[in-house]
Order: sequence, then structure tokens, then C-alpha cells
Amino acid sequence: MDNDDYLPISALQHLLFCERQCALIHVEQAWSENVFTAEGRVLHDKADTPGVENRPGVRVVRALRITSERLGVSGVADIVEFHKTESGEIPYPVEYKRGKRGDRPYDSVQLCAQAMALEEMLGAEVPEGAVYYHQTRRRKVIPLDSELRATTEKAAKRLHELIRSGVTPLPKLGEWCESCSLLEICMPGTIGKTVVKKYLNEIGKE
Repeated sequence: MDNDDYLPISALQHLLFCERQCALIHVEQAWSENVFTAEGRVLHDKADTPGVENRPGVRVVRALRITSERLGVSGVADIVEFHKTESGEIPYPVEYKRGKRGDRPYDSVQLCAQAMALEEMLGAEVPEGAVYYHQTRRRKVIPLDSELRATTEKAAKRLHELIRSGVTPLPKLGEWCESCSLLEICMPGTIGKTVVKKYLNEIGKE
């Protein structure tokens, strides 16, 4: 796979949050920042400062560049802890997020993609990882089981299909729109109504 074919691991999170948002960012190169993305950027600026720290029983590597040929994605892992055992080191990825702990499958998929990349690169099994939520300052441990891995592979496949198509999906208004920094660019409440009205005009029902 050529380097140009690799997509950002973070795009998986965008895809599962909203396919239109993903296409606006990665196809149309649109971006706008709100308080949520600004806080997230500051948090990642701190976590993504390259460095290595040795603690008792664990080696902590920050801002580790990773690539998965299988998934066709690449990026930077915020933190990878290498837990020392009698048989060697076990990689343990930790993804930083600005919010609080919750049931957000896209966070788990992004973490799983990092783990799968580490497995390819290091030839070591990564059975679990964690998402650290800055608002509550707590980790959520994520078991990287076969179901999550299958979901991650499916998401990566869909991501490549979406980007390759070059087509931005129509908006779908939902509660997730309230926290999206691209709300004013996307205009889900306006574009959707315009498309429906145009369709009704074309079929002669209005």
C-alpha cells in the first residue's frame, strides 16, 4: 500500500460519529473549531509531546507513530505503555479524550485500531487498552475482543469506501449535531429540508 493510501486513524472516530462530518473533514477539507475541539486540541498537544518515561514495571512512550497496513490507517498514539513481564513487554495503548466516561463506541474503535497497528508493527498481542477522559480524570479499560476488532475492520473498510467515493453524504439531523464543530458548515436542518423540497417539486407533488 502506498503512503498516500493510508488514512488517519482519527478519521475512524469521525466516521462513526457522523459520516457527513467525516466527509466534510477528509474529503472537502472543511474544519471549524468550537469549545470542545479547542479543549481536545490543547489536551492532545500535551499528550502528543514525544518522549519516553521509565516507571517501575512500565515504560511510557508518548506520541508514538503507528501504521496498520491491514486497516490502511496511520497516526500517532497519544501514549503507549509497555508493561514489563517475565516474557517481555506488553503494549498498552491509552487514548486521551476531553470529555467524560460514557458509552461511545467510536472511542473504542479508534483505540482498537491503534492496538491492531501496534500488533502489526511489534509482533506482540495487545489484549486491552484504555481511554482516558480528562473531564473525570479516569480511565475506561477497553477489552480488545474479537467483536470490537471486527467492528474496527468494518469501519476501516467503510472509511476507505467513503473517501474513495469523494461524495459527502446528505445531512442527518440528530442530537450529536449539538456538539459538532461543523454545525454551521453542515447546516443539517437547512440542507435536508431543501433537498426534500426539491425532490417533491421534481415528482410534481408540490
